[in-house]
This record gives sequence, C-alpha cells and structure tokens, in this order.
Amino acid sequence: MKAMERDVAAYSNEVVNGIWTDETGTRVVLDGDVYEFPGCRPVHIGRDQIADYDGRYEFWDADTETALMVCEPTSPYHERSSVRLARMTDRIAAAAGIDIEVLGASDLLLRDSAGNRHRIMQADQIVYTRPIMARPLGHAVEVDADEIPDVVLEVDLTTDVRYGKLKLYRSWGFPEVWVDVPEERAPSRPTRKPGLTIHLLGNSGYSESNTSVAFPTWTAAEIHAGMNERRTPRKPISDATAAVLRRVGRVMGNAAGSGPENDPFLRAERAESREEGRAEGREAGRAEGREAGRAEGRIETLRDVLRDILDARGIALSPQFNARLAAQADQPVKALLDAARTCRDEADYWRRLARRAASRPHDKS
Repeated sequence: MKAMERDVAAYSNEVVNGIWTDETGTRVVLDGDVYEFPGCRPVHIGRDQIADYDGRYEFWDADTETALMVCEPTSPYHERSSVRLARMTDRIAAAAGIDIEVLGASDLLLRDSAGNRHRIMQADQIVYTRPIMARPLGHAVEVDADEIPDVVLEVDLTTDVRYGKLKLYRSWGFPEVWVDVPEERAPSRPTRKPGLTIHLLGNSGYSESNTSVAFPTWTAAEIHAGMNERRTPRKPISDATAAVLRRVGRVMGNAAGSGPENDPFLRAERAESREEGRAEGREAGRAEGREAGRAEGRIETLRDVLRDILDARGIALSPQFNARLAAQADQPVKALLDAARTCRDEADYWRRLARRAASRPHDKS
C-alpha cells in the first residue's frame, strides 16, 4: 500500500532539509551540490516507508526523507515515447536475432555504506542490449552491485532532467541517457523544443551525440521520429521507421554473428511466406514457379548481403536500389560483390556493373 504522504511544499522559498521550492519546481542540495527538478514538488516519504511505496516519483533521498513528484498528472503523450521505444527495440532484436530487454519504469538504487537505501531515481525506461549477462537480480537496479542499463530513457513532457537527474546519472556512471521531448507539448512547457538528445558518458562527463553507441547507426532524429510519428490501425509503423529498424538490426546482428533466422517468430513467418510463394508458383506452372522462386530467393539473399556491405562502407542507397538490383539477376555473384566492395558511391556501383556486362556479356559464372 502507499505510504502516508506529507506535502512539504508549504515551506516554499525556505531551506527545508536541503530543499528549496518555488513556482518553477524544486532544488535539492546533495553532498554540497545543487540539483534542480523543474516541474516537481517535494513529498515526505520516510525511510521505513519507501520500500512499500508503489507510486511514481522522480527521485528519493534518505537524508531528507523526501521524494520529488511530478506536479502534473502523467499524460498519455509522456507514456507513448516509452511504449514505442519498447516496440521498436523488439523489432530491432528480431531483425538482429538477438535478445534485447526493455524493463520499463524502474528503480535505480544507491545504497549507503551500511547497506541501507540511500537514494533512488526512477527512470522512464531502461534497456539492456545483452540482458542474459546483465539482468538486475532484484526489484531495483542497484548501482554498485548490478550491471547498469545500456540505455536509460527520460521523457521530458512537463519536467526537465538536464539540471538534476542527468547530473545524478553522470555521477552514478550511466553510459548512455536519452532525453526525449515529445512533439505533443505540455501546456506548462509550451516553448520546449521537441526532439531527442543522446548523452554519452566520457571522461569529462556527458557529451551530446547524433548517434547511439548501444544501438549502432541509430540516430537521435530517427529515434525521436519513431517515437512520435502518427500511426493508423492499418499502418502501425511507417515505411521509413521500418527501414531504419531493419538497418540497425542488421548491423547489430552482424556484430553478434546472428540474424533474423535466429528469431523463431520471423523464421516461422519467412517459412510460411516461402510456402505461399511456392504454392502460387505451382498454380502458374511448376517449372516456371520453381525457376521464379530460385531467382527471387537469389536476388533477395544477394540484396541483403550487398546492402550490408554498402551500409558498412557508409554508402547511401537510393529508393530505387532494390528494383535496379533485380534487373541484374544475370550478373555473376562475384561481380556484384566486387563492385560493392570497391565502388565510391551508388552511381559508381552501377557503372562498374555496366562496364563488366559490356565486356563479358555471356559470363554468368
């Protein structure tokens, strides 16, 4: 059951156990440093109550026995970013053939020298890209005992984590923190610019990055777009976001020596699709169907391999790449691979294939 709460905001503009409050939020003094929690109010929760408290808060400190609560009620727009991140990482994991675990809003616990709860932060979402090795052992992630998450997500709809929680994440050694400001703005913070910022921890603290380390090649702009895009029942994800997630999944799968065939769901879906294709081919003519199936399978496999090579080399591909590649079905595999490994850009790739076709038009080895 929830602990009894005592709102201490009545002490506005006065120091109360190291706490200042005013109309903008709360400031807390911890070990001589000031941490700001805009959009939050202080609530008393005792040391003997915090273990049984089941409500949401941003931060709790044992020295002051104070939790910082968001002033405004939780909005669907706040929760949407977290939910969509979980869905997107599921698709990346499937494409990569690896396990990625998203644990939702979670307690991040720091104990004192006696082993008692000292400070707790609640993250909006935590992500482990290698959960078998790094899963927390208890009900909270213990900062000095457990492997900490590869990514922490904070959603700033009515709050601003940059001056409080982000400073604590830095002192606790969290390697990558994402802060998303949703496109749907809160009335209390109408001027905050929407977008996602990736903070990577280095020797001198956090620095902003355009690209994630935990999810190689996934950019801040792409993550934010996937979290905030408009969707319909018939189209739960945009074509652009689907392509991004497949790309990130391929990169992570290649690094792990894995791929979509390792995912049981996708493996079954692919097997069913292949069976449907074979059935349609038989209806059109067994011989023609078999030949078409082999050609389609060859082009599909080659397409995935070639795109991986070109993506890894940083070569951008046009939307017409797949269609143009299908027209190269008679080209030798070695020629397709050699061109991908040596071309300067996509246009140069097609030029190399055209020159080879002109010089050896009958070579299909």
